This record gives sequence, C-alpha cells and structure tokens, in this order.
Amino acid sequence: MSDVNKTIQKWHASFRKGTDFDSWGQLVEAIDEYQILARQLQKEVQSTNPSDFTEDQKKTLGKFATCLEMRSAALQCTQSQEEFKLEDLKKLELIIKNILTYNKDFPFDVQPVPLRRILAPGEEENLEVEEEEEDATGAGSPESSPNRVPAFTKMGTLLPRLPSEPGMSLLTIKIDKIGLKDAGQCIDPYMTVSVKDVNGIDLNPVQDTPVATRKEDTYIHFSVDIEIQRHIERLPKGVAIFFEFKHYKPKKGFTSTKCFAFMEMDEIKPGPIVIELYKKPTDFKRKKLQLLTKKPLYLHLHQTLHKD
Repeated sequence: MSDVNKTIQKWHASFRKGTDFDSWGQLVEAIDEYQILARQLQKEVQSTNPSDFTEDQKKTLGKFATCLEMRSAALQCTQSQEEFKLEDLKKLELIIKNILTYNKDFPFDVQPVPLRRILAPGEEENLEVEEEEEDATGAGSPESSPNRVPAFTKMGTLLPRLPSEPGMSLLTIKIDKIGLKDAGQCIDPYMTVSVKDVNGIDLNPVQDTPVATRKEDTYIHFSVDIEIQRHIERLPKGVAIFFEFKHYKPKKGFTSTKCFAFMEMDEIKPGPIVIELYKKPTDFKRKKLQLLTKKPLYLHLHQTLHKD
C-alpha cells in the first residue's frame, strides 16, 4: 500500500472513530477526534511541499475540514444558527474514503480552509510570495473580508467541565486579560489553549476562546473560563498549558499567532497568576524562548481547583 493510501486510510479510520463517538453520545471524545482530523487535513491543504493531491482534491479536503469544525462547534452548544448535524457529516464518509477518485460537487456550500487560513506557528515567515498574491485578490481590508473569521471560530470551541471523580482535581483557568502595546489595533483577537507534553504533543482537545470584543488602553479583556480536559492527577510530568494569542491580519488575509505564554505544573495553584509573554513561533518544547517585550505586559489568569 502506498504512503498516500495509508494516509487516507488513517483519515477514514479517524473519521469513523469520531462519528462512532458522536453517535454513542461521547461528545468530548468525538470533538477531540474531529479537531485532530480537521487539523491533519488543514496541514495537508496548507502544505507547500510536493503533494499526492491535486488542487481540486485539496479544496475538497479543506471543505471537509470545515465541516468537521462545524460539527465540533455544534456539539459544544455554541449557539450556532445553522447547526451541522451528525447525519450531514456522515454523508461525507465516501468523500474521505475515496478522495483520490471523488469527482462530484461537494454536497455542502462551505468555505474551504485555504480561503480563511489559520497558520501554524512560524508559517507566516514563509509567506511573502503568497501574501502578495492574496493582496492582489482583494483580501486587503476588514471591510472586503466580512467573513474573515468563521462564525463557529468567533464563538469559540470551549468544552464543558469533565465529570468529577472522588479524590481527583479539575482545573478551571479564567483568562482575564492580556497586555499588549498595540492592543487596540488587534482585529478579531482570541486565544488558543492547549495542553502539551514535554515533546509538544497534545494531551487534550485544543480549545479556542470566543473573539474578544473589549479593549482598554494596553489590554484586551477575555473574561472567559477554560475547563482543562483532564484531571490534574492524571497529567504526566513535564506538562505545560499553552496560551496562543491570535489575531487577523487584513492586509495579508490570514489569522496568525502574535505571541504565546505557558504555565507549568508547579504553577497550578488556586488564585490569580500573571505569566510572561514570548515571541512567536510558539515553542511547544520550551527550548528557545524569547520574551515579547521588556515592558510590564503579561497574560493575567485566575485558577480554580475543583476536588471531590
């Protein structure tokens, strides 16, 4: 079996796993699987390396990823006006299974990933040529890109608190505000929160906050709770919780990471905490860290531990 066929087989298996969880009512697991698969598809779509997929096939994969995100958002009760149902998602199974031979119109009118890219950390450094092309296509101002951030992204992808277990602790992190010298200029700002092991591998579903709308002097206010999706006692050594601040760049037509912060296990304790901001690209392995600024600007959080 060729490498591309192995990849497609893995995607199909991940899709079946997610829809099975969904149909069984295991929503946290379904969301996790959908988000992982969506990111894998987005990575393939956005890759500039030689690919086994044609441009049309990449567009289809991008639309497929959008549908996964829409179903994930629907499961999280984000009050989406157009809920994407499980039976709708299941209609796409033959597409992911037969992506190399699929030649029909995509069954849903959705926007493919490349038109509303969210870049991987550091990817923006390699986009000079692409950015010029995007500017030429008219993606140069917020007014000309009213749908620059999808509705389900604007509302966030936050997950509910896990069920309590005797003797186990759950952590809620309230993102209060972030201090930035150009806070007032950031468009559609939001945070991506992830839990990574020492190798930078995700241990929990990645969560996005809703877009922040309140800005005051050098601060952007979020006032939103993040429920960490694993009991603290079950987190392995060396874990860190990452906070990536993202915003939309109208002249370049994409959303990118501006800076990041992280909190390690020994910092998990009830009460307020202020943590430093670091320059992009996000270093999930915490090897080469460079402070964003020497000014007293930080990420302000508040932690609450829940224990039965």
